[in-house]
Amino acid sequence: MTIWSIRPIMITGVGSAKAPAGGTAMAELETEIATYESMREGLESEHMGKWVLVQGRELIGIYDAFDTAARDAVKRFGPGPYLIRQIGARPVTLPASVMFQPVHGPYKVRI
Repeated sequence: MTIWSIRPIMITGVGSAKAPAGGTAMAELETEIATYESMREGLESEHMGKWVLVQGRELIGIYDAFDTAARDAVKRFGPGPYLIRQIGARPVTLPASVMFQPVHGPYKVRI
């Protein structure tokens, strides 16, 4: 299994070849980003600088540290997909060639 990650702005869990029924891991990530964006203003007013875990259309938790959010995400969802993002951090656009870092082994996360 592979987990793909980017730090510090976002980590996304993307399982091997499995994707949600009728979708792809990238479609799930787009849903999670849209979910975050729909809550962004409220999150920034109450939790600026903390880390948020989003899975699908659901806010799973708010964490003080990236490492705590990442551990909880892997514990709950294994290889994902899910989104971890720092509240209030500006989005970063990276080329696909540097955006994802594969990490091999069951449920391992590079942080």
